[in-house]
Amino acid sequence: MADAAPRKGPRGSGPVIDTHAHWYPEAWVRLIEQDGARCGAAISRNGDELKFTGGGLSSVFSRAFVDLDLRLAAMDRQGVDIHALSLTTPMVYFAPGDFALALSQVYNDAAAAAHQKFPDRFVGMAMLPMHAPALALKEIERAAKLPGMRGLYMGTHVLDKELDDPSFFDVYAKCEELGWPIYLHPMDPIGMPRMKKYYLINLCGNPYDSGIAAAHLIFGGVMDRFPKLHVMLPHAGGTFPALVGRWDHGTKVRPELKHMQQPPSAYLRRFSYDTIGHNDEIMLNLIRQVGADRVVLGSDYCFDMGHEEPLQIVERWSRVAAGDRDLIVGGNAARMLKIA
Repeated sequence: MADAAPRKGPRGSGPVIDTHAHWYPEAWVRLIEQDGARCGAAISRNGDELKFTGGGLSSVFSRAFVDLDLRLAAMDRQGVDIHALSLTTPMVYFAPGDFALALSQVYNDAAAAAHQKFPDRFVGMAMLPMHAPALALKEIERAAKLPGMRGLYMGTHVLDKELDDPSFFDVYAKCEELGWPIYLHPMDPIGMPRMKKYYLINLCGNPYDSGIAAAHLIFGGVMDRFPKLHVMLPHAGGTFPALVGRWDHGTKVRPELKHMQQPPSAYLRRFSYDTIGHNDEIMLNLIRQVGADRVVLGSDYCFDMGHEEPLQIVERWSRVAAGDRDLIVGGNAARMLKIA
């Protein structure tokens, strides 16, 4: 498919940017097929369906997650100009450090190649072996030099470590230096034994995990230690915006939180939030709570729990000023990801 010139947004204000768009490069898939057995991981193919198993995780994804031509066609149908490409479950944390590094490198190189082939359609969110801190720091320094890389993609926790673990601080410092946002995404959410039925692992688990990650970053002092660090939360911020009043109260009365110098609500605007809230009133309240300049377009491409028409959802928010909708569908992401 030939590269296409990007549209300039629904009102001529700039490109429409989907910040929550997952991709499994073919080279990444093949590397697991070839070498994954050494860490108990495998990918099987059944027609257009691919299934990953390994590290206690399982993920099924269609060819649409892999094929860039199918993706470009879907983006054109949706009116989306740019995808910020990101890996998702299983990421790379299931693998030992050396193999996780190889998987990260393959992903990052593929994302950079996609940007070079389609510079007006794709940018990349780098993947790192965060459970191997020295290797992660080495890879972010390499990935930062690749064309089109604009941020870091990271789980809401990394194996048994929460996001306030000091082993991550060198990478946070590097992101701050680079001006890279960190985009979080749930995986292996807390409470899984109680969420085996009714797809609760996604319906409840994912938004819970985003809130827990935000709590560790706030209460653990990460947002204070790295005052220029910007974190992007999926699924409309999960439980964080809804629970922030409870967190504020807890900060006033609980001895475990006596170290807090300001309430958690003071950190609301240190984060950005995507539009995957699945309820207009919830999204409108989020915009009132955090400001339109902290909300970015997301589709969760191309999972069934995402949005098939992410742009149309924002466009129907008639109570949101046109200029604010412009920010949400592209302007905010363009600023954070340094997209001209």
